[in-house]
Amino acid sequence: MPRPDVQPFLDYLRQAAANGMPGIHQMPLVAARASYVAMQQLADLPPEPLAVIRDLACPGPAPNSAANAPIPLRLYDARPSRPPGPALVFYHGGGFVLGGLDSHHNVCTTIARSLDLPLIAVDYRLAPEHPFPAAPDDAEAAARWIAQSPTELGRTITGLVPIGDSAGGTLAIVVTQALMAQPAAVPVVAQVPIYPLTDEATDHASMAAFGAGFLLQSDVLEWFVGSYRPPSGDPRAFPVHGRHDQMPPTVLVTAGLDPIRDSGRVYGAALVKAGSDVLFLERKGTIHGFIQVRKAIPSAQADTDAILSATRLVLDSLK
Repeated sequence: MPRPDVQPFLDYLRQAAANGMPGIHQMPLVAARASYVAMQQLADLPPEPLAVIRDLACPGPAPNSAANAPIPLRLYDARPSRPPGPALVFYHGGGFVLGGLDSHHNVCTTIARSLDLPLIAVDYRLAPEHPFPAAPDDAEAAARWIAQSPTELGRTITGLVPIGDSAGGTLAIVVTQALMAQPAAVPVVAQVPIYPLTDEATDHASMAAFGAGFLLQSDVLEWFVGSYRPPSGDPRAFPVHGRHDQMPPTVLVTAGLDPIRDSGRVYGAALVKAGSDVLFLERKGTIHGFIQVRKAIPSAQADTDAILSATRLVLDSLK
């Protein structure tokens, strides 16, 4: 059952579709990407002021090839300088097709200020121009670069916290698995995947229940997958197939009215079965994408606060 402030947003989306507004998967790609960024301006809270918001870049994942183009990044920090400590590495959602530094700018300022940690957002390459494995290649390359405390950051990094929503939640898990298998210059101390897609199953009960009329539509998911072309069974595409033992503490988030809710649940169960620590939050009565619509759905700010409180609890336990 949608919450009282979720239902009007869903009604607005349904009315827009009835009035002939095309789905994002039916738009030209340039228009779809612009629409996704514009959603933040229309539906999310404004950005919070920070001492540091600075664009920078790191080398790509493949020296001596076209894939070595610089990866755009954006550094957020509530403090102009700080002592050594962990850093958040943020991966945006958008089905590996949409999104970038601007689509999640507002919520990145909230996360950086609330957790009082430097946050580095990663603008990985998008499909269909760059299908799998471009996104995980870039995501891992950026994390490894950040782990080295490069002078461009102006901060000494002692640990990494991969965090992201939707496709970015998937990438947070993929990067964590990669860096646990082959460590970077500093360890991954926690991971925070927010409503991630972790497996390729299409018969989850949540897909049947919420695949139409709840923002993330099943036909949009099919468009994302067809553009990204992830190989079935590959843990860098679907991380439920990766190793789950000896993972760092995880804050795993799902949305109750999300078609990929059960994919997140499957991943959480795999972590528990493997003996890894997981703090599981399922936000009842709300939809996929809630961290980007905190103005349109006011209760989404409380959901975001809950995620950040859980993350703070996990990080405090490591001190």
